[in-house]
Amino acid sequence: MNVTLQLPPVLKLTDEQFEQLAAANQNLQLEVTAKGELIIMPPTGGETGNRNFDLSGQLWFWNRQNVLGKAFDSSTGFRLPNGATRSPDASWVKMERWDALTAAQKKKFLPLCPDFAVELVSESDELEDVREKMQEYIANGLRLGWLINPKDKQVEIYRPNQELEILQSPRTVQDEDVLPGFVLDLQPIFE
Repeated sequence: MNVTLQLPPVLKLTDEQFEQLAAANQNLQLEVTAKGELIIMPPTGGETGNRNFDLSGQLWFWNRQNVLGKAFDSSTGFRLPNGATRSPDASWVKMERWDALTAAQKKKFLPLCPDFAVELVSESDELEDVREKMQEYIANGLRLGWLINPKDKQVEIYRPNQELEILQSPRTVQDEDVLPGFVLDLQPIFE
């Protein structure tokens, strides 16, 4: 279960302070909301860790073959335009946007919203919290988001200015507009 700490305004973390806090607590995944709340997420269990690894591996392999951008794992922080720092379970940034960052920006939490993000619902997640996170990504420039719920074997597809699409028990999911040629095999994730 995630823990959210309400920080009083006098304790609002700067980007640098949050990076130091995250570096000092590498056994935890930390995020900051746009309101300045600190979210502490415990390490995942074995099944979720394995699903995340499979998901990231499929994205990595596609990206390695196509070299259209940069793919990231769940430990990568993105400083969104609204001030939040979030870490999707897997994400991808188009090469032009990556190349526009300075060398210093590439070494820290990335100051942008990814083009693509996946959130995998784990046993400790509240589904509504993950849905709010997906909406936050969309509001900050995400072009495609997949919320994968292994328990219900559902995939929610988020796109800007489009209705939410929900797939029940799909074998695969893909989007040619944002990720040309990438087909995520959901069988190992839904097992």
